[in-house]
Amino acid sequence: MSSTFVPPPVQIAHVVLRTTVENFPKMVDFYKTFLGGSISAQVPGLCFITFDTEHHRIALLAAPGAKPKDPLTCGLEHISFTHANLEDLLTAYRGRKALGLDPSWCVNHGPTVSIYYKDPDGNNLETQIDTMTDIAQINAMITGKEFRENPVGVDFDPEELWNKLRSGVPYEELVKRENIGPRGLDTVPI
Repeated sequence: MSSTFVPPPVQIAHVVLRTTVENFPKMVDFYKTFLGGSISAQVPGLCFITFDTEHHRIALLAAPGAKPKDPLTCGLEHISFTHANLEDLLTAYRGRKALGLDPSWCVNHGPTVSIYYKDPDGNNLETQIDTMTDIAQINAMITGKEFRENPVGVDFDPEELWNKLRSGVPYEELVKRENIGPRGLDTVPI
């Protein structure tokens, strides 16, 4: 192994998604809505979308000849977006739901509470919060017996979690992952 030093990047700048020419308008509308974002630049077949101070976080490329996604081939599994806190995550869920964007899967992984969606091409998107701020605590969880037994997590109902949050249930109880015993990767919805 080489001893050459490679400086790590400071952040992930953006993700570019290839789509079909036919799906391009749907993908643009979806990502603007999903992210509460805006178009920072667009030319025929290419659109840059941002939701923060970066010039673009998502780029959509309408590739002539592109074929629909096959979910069983290798490639990107999902893109994950972090919310500031549980209330913001659930408020975003409710806003998306009101706009007709329903989640495909809601799961408490343990180190995160996550709500997944699918875009018009079938790409998976995760919205999440970290449940702990101490990296040592997270590392202890993901190397522990319970996580090895169930690396997937425990499904939850976001409306139920919203109601508990609104009724004043303590944060630690809201994000605590139940121990349901073994659960394998074969139970993850594709």
